[in-house]
Amino acid sequence: MTTPSSPTSNTSAAPAPPISAAEQSRAARWGAVLFRNRGWLPVLFLGVPLLVPGIMSSVNWTIGGVLIALGEIVRLAGVAAAGTVTRRRSRNVQRLVTYGIFGWVRNPLYVGNFLIWMGFVVISGVLWFLPAAIGLFAFEYSLIVRYEEGVLESIFGEEYRTYKATVPRWWARPPRYPEPGPHDWGEAMRSEVSTFLQYAVLIAAFVVKERLLQPKP
Repeated sequence: MTTPSSPTSNTSAAPAPPISAAEQSRAARWGAVLFRNRGWLPVLFLGVPLLVPGIMSSVNWTIGGVLIALGEIVRLAGVAAAGTVTRRRSRNVQRLVTYGIFGWVRNPLYVGNFLIWMGFVVISGVLWFLPAAIGLFAFEYSLIVRYEEGVLESIFGEEYRTYKATVPRWWARPPRYPEPGPHDWGEAMRSEVSTFLQYAVLIAAFVVKERLLQPKP
């Protein structure tokens, strides 16, 4: 989470919004810790799929590839609507995004991440790890989202509480009254370049694993 830039000497700082009760909850405080360390947490998650032998069949590659593609489409839709600053859930957020994919589900980037990582688990062939992976993500993201929702409630108050009451947190549902809004797909694609490179590195790693650790028939 980034912090707002410091005001100049000629500009008085706007008063900080009050901290909501949701942001002060124990779950939100734990979520704040996980949020700050979310960059390296997937490294722990990938250890088992990468290092444990598994049957990596063409079916695994196909199903895993479809999950990864679906997850990335969801991510792109979220970034295109929210922009690269808004998606950080920073306290300098200027608008609450409720249109596009955000009218279907409140956390599209995390839903996309979940589909992507499950896709890589399927590719790995270590299918017994799927329930553990699902549980790990459910635990981590549930706490992180409690923190982020608390921050948004602190910033937007009743506007966010109304949005939260009508749009699901995880299970996407078509909005009753779709809301139009701007999407910058070019910016979204540019912001995902590093993500695409990570996919390429991971796929290469799984190809190496298939050749070195694939169980012999």
